[in-house]
Amino acid sequence: VQLQASGGGLVQAGGSLRLSCAASGRSFSNGGMGWFRQAPGKEREFVVAIAWKGATNYADSVKDRFTISRDNAKNTVYLQMSSLKPEDTAVYFCAAGSRPYPASSQSAYGYWGQGTLVTVSS
Repeated sequence: VQLQASGGGLVQAGGSLRLSCAASGRSFSNGGMGWFRQAPGKEREFVVAIAWKGATNYADSVKDRFTISRDNAKNTVYLQMSSLKPEDTAVYFCAAGSRPYPASSQSAYGYWGQGTLVTVSS
């Protein structure tokens, strides 16, 4: 099983980026998929997750700025990030698991992507 994250890069504060995460090797259409991030010198933290039926769960820090979506047919999850702030700078990891709800706990996810770096300049 492999999760391939892409779409990271350098953007100015206030800008937007769209991350993608494609899963291969098995279907996660009945499970949850999510995004976590790890800023330099900090612990990895929950960003957002989506259940297989579309229910979502957002961290307060990104609510109203980030939008998660998924395409079950493509086994892919997307993260549209808008109004980016310098504090959003981090390596973003996608994750997938078999639980049918948008969990915020890292332990709910058994599969992880390699991470994609998002840098927001001020």
